Amino acid sequence: MKWQGRRGSSNIEDRRGMSGKVALGGGIGGVGLIFVIIFTLLGGNPGELLGGLSGTDSDAPYEETDQERELAQFVSVVLADTEDVWTEIFHEEGMQYKEPILVLYSGSVQSACGAAGSSAGPFYCPGDQKLYIDLSFYQELQNNFNAPGDFAMAYVIAHEVGHHVQTLLGTSQKVNALRGKVSQEEYNQNSVKLELQADYYAGVWAHHAEGMNVLEEGDLEEALTAASAVGDDTIQKRAQGYVVPESFTHGTSEQRRHWFHRGFQSGNLQNGNTFNTGDL
Repeated sequence: MKWQGRRGSSNIEDRRGMSGKVALGGGIGGVGLIFVIIFTLLGGNPGELLGGLSGTDSDAPYEETDQERELAQFVSVVLADTEDVWTEIFHEEGMQYKEPILVLYSGSVQSACGAAGSSAGPFYCPGDQKLYIDLSFYQELQNNFNAPGDFAMAYVIAHEVGHHVQTLLGTSQKVNALRGKVSQEEYNQNSVKLELQADYYAGVWAHHAEGMNVLEEGDLEEALTAASAVGDDTIQKRAQGYVVPESFTHGTSEQRRHWFHRGFQSGNLQNGNTFNTGDL
C-alpha cells in the first residue's frame, strides 16, 4: 500500500505506556462484566481477556521503537483514508459521517466498554465510538495468523471502522437489542451477519482506496488472507481441533472472504445487507 508521505488522521489518541487495568474486586462487575460479555459474544475467549487483565503494570516509561513509530504513522494514514471514503459515501446518501477516534495502547486499556488486554485484539467500542489497537497485533497477524503485509493490517482497521459505520446507521443497536430476547444460537447468527457486514464495509473502503491509486500488487490478496485467517472455523480448528458452527459469531473463512470481496467489487452501501440474505 502506498502510504508514506500521505495525510495522517488527527483523530489519534496515544495511550501507549499508560495503565488501562482496573480492579475487579472479588468478582467481575460493572463495565468489566459488560466488556467480557461483549467480547465473548463477538467470538473472544473471556479467559484470555481476563488473563490480559491480571498481573501488574510496569511503571517504566514507554519507549517507542522505530518499527512502532512507522506502524503508528501507517495506522494514522489508513484511518485518514477511511475518513475520506466514509465522509463521501455518507454525503452521497444525505447523511453526515462522524469520525471515530483511534486509540493506540500497549498491554491494556480502559474503554467505555470496560478494560481490555492486548490479547483481546483490536476492537471497537460503541459506547465511546472509539477504535482500540495495540500495535503488537501486527506481529500477531504475521506470526500466528499467517497474514503478513501492511494491507492485512489495513483490513483490520477498516473492519473496525465498519463497526463504527454500523453504529452510526443504527445496525449494531438493533442486533444488541436482541440479546436476551432470542436464543443464544439465533443471537450468534445475527452476530455473524453483523461481522460479515463489517467485512463488507472494509471491502467498500478498499474499493475506494483502489480508486485513489494507493493499492499495490498483492494488497487485495493480503486483505483476503487476513479475512480468511480470522474465520470462526479456522480459529476453532486451530485452537481445539474441531469446529462448532452454532457457536460461530464472526463467520467462516469463506464467508469473510466473500463479503470483503463483494464490498470491494461494489463500493457502495446498498449491496451489503447481510441480514436480508439467506445465503451467507
